[in-house]
Amino acid sequence: MLTNVKEYSLLIIGSFFFAIGVNFFAIPNELGEGGVTGISMLLYYVFSWSPGITNFILNGMLLVFGYRLLSKRVTYYSIISIFFTSVFLHLTEGMAPSSDDTILGTVFAGIFIGVGLGLVLRAGGTTGGSAILARMTQKYLGWSVSSSMLLFDMIVVLSSYFVIGAANTMYTVISIYISTKVLDYILEGFDTRKAATIISDHADEVAAKVNADMDRGVTVITAKGSYTQESRDILYIVINKQELFMLKKIVHKIDDKAFVVIHDVRDVFGEGFTFPKT
Repeated sequence: MLTNVKEYSLLIIGSFFFAIGVNFFAIPNELGEGGVTGISMLLYYVFSWSPGITNFILNGMLLVFGYRLLSKRVTYYSIISIFFTSVFLHLTEGMAPSSDDTILGTVFAGIFIGVGLGLVLRAGGTTGGSAILARMTQKYLGWSVSSSMLLFDMIVVLSSYFVIGAANTMYTVISIYISTKVLDYILEGFDTRKAATIISDHADEVAAKVNADMDRGVTVITAKGSYTQESRDILYIVINKQELFMLKKIVHKIDDKAFVVIHDVRDVFGEGFTFPKT
């Protein structure tokens, strides 16, 4: 029960942030958007039709045709998010404060829309639109969902060129890029970690030093070099960003010829880090 309340709250809050991003920042600066929301915005620019009403009608039609392709839970949550998004779009229409700074509008439109989408998707819903169309093309044409969504969004964005002009279309692309990055952070977590893969002739010494000085666990993987055909141990270590300098210092001090690869990881949980939320 508590989990359902949390998910419903995320759907409603996400829908509100999404509507704020559209009505407070995107529309006042005549920006576009992908999917059904983008179509609703274009209809507003051309015919002055309420984005809340057109968003509800268009997404409702897509749900009628595509609900069989979604799970019952996703369909139910999508109905909730589409309803509240449309309501908030209608209630906040025309409430935006005046601003002549298109760049700021572009940035904040991307942030608010990204946060809104992220919260809705994290709760298990969708905002309808291209997500439903993507499911339909996957079933009937065999296209991947991500490629289909990108195609539909780009068609709408490029079409907006004829309504909002070249400059605002380019600002729209920037806004969508920002919203995508924010969406990734919402879904995958803000606190990125570093993973290190270390190949060294002194792997045991490095592992022992990391255990003692950094209080971090080390995974030892036995591997064989393709060229030398020699077997050796590979160390895999996950650390905080702040610990990266210390790790490099340890490795360099023990074996300055070690081969080290560092890359970003997200949502690390377990002993020594965090645990997944339930």
